[in-house]
Amino acid sequence: MTDYETIIVNTSNGVAQVSLNRPKVRNAINARMQAELREVWTSFRYDDDVRCIVLTAEGDAFCTGIDRSEAVSDDNNAAMAEGKYPGYPTAWMYDDPGRDVGPKSCDLWKPVIAAVQGLACGGAFYMLGETEFTIAADDAVFFDPHVTYGMTAAFEPINMLSKMPFGEIMRLSLLGAHERMSAERAFQIGMVSEVVPRAELLERAMWAAQVIADAPPLVVQGTMRAIWTALEVPRTQAVGLANLFTRIGSDAAAFKAGQDRFASGQRVEWRLR
Repeated sequence: MTDYETIIVNTSNGVAQVSLNRPKVRNAINARMQAELREVWTSFRYDDDVRCIVLTAEGDAFCTGIDRSEAVSDDNNAAMAEGKYPGYPTAWMYDDPGRDVGPKSCDLWKPVIAAVQGLACGGAFYMLGETEFTIAADDAVFFDPHVTYGMTAAFEPINMLSKMPFGEIMRLSLLGAHERMSAERAFQIGMVSEVVPRAELLERAMWAAQVIADAPPLVVQGTMRAIWTALEVPRTQAVGLANLFTRIGSDAAAFKAGQDRFASGQRVEWRLR
């Protein structure tokens, strides 16, 4: 396993745990973390031993976005105040610093579950917007400070539109640092699927990840592709593609094994959420 500076990666029984590891700066994303996240998401594409991923973080915060102390120098600040983007000929060629910190941006189509504690704000939404679902600790809070500090909020709220109702992401974006969304409110609007005590966060996420990792990979990935596609195309077109996803995502051996288990009366032990 590769050694990383800004993330910790462990794999067991088909589940990889990726932990953001810059706790002294509340896991703000610097250039090194951006590169390492891109590398690890890409590597998982080719690793058959990884079938599901839990994304979490060290310390008391999940992620506070892009590391502004590194990303924005005094010279860059002055240039941007004049409407110039340092290093790029025009505003149409902006190199988004969060463009590849999320799994889907790196073309990783294996399930990623986010386990969020403490602060999750700004650039954290690049990652949360590309996960399958989020489990939050009861101390998690969410906000986007861009507008408060004179920056247009665009990339981050656009990423979160698949997770939040329009009015909620608009409120979160426009109120900026003046209001934080609690884990309970995030649960109420469907942004997170579950809120648990902080001490139980990792156990709950790892349980879900292990269940998914134990399922046939081809059908898991086919299910993901189908549902994500339905977010981005009209409903009638998505339904029309369902047959294609079903055929491509079929695993004859897995299907037979599943039907045999059902016919024999085998049932799984389940939890109530």
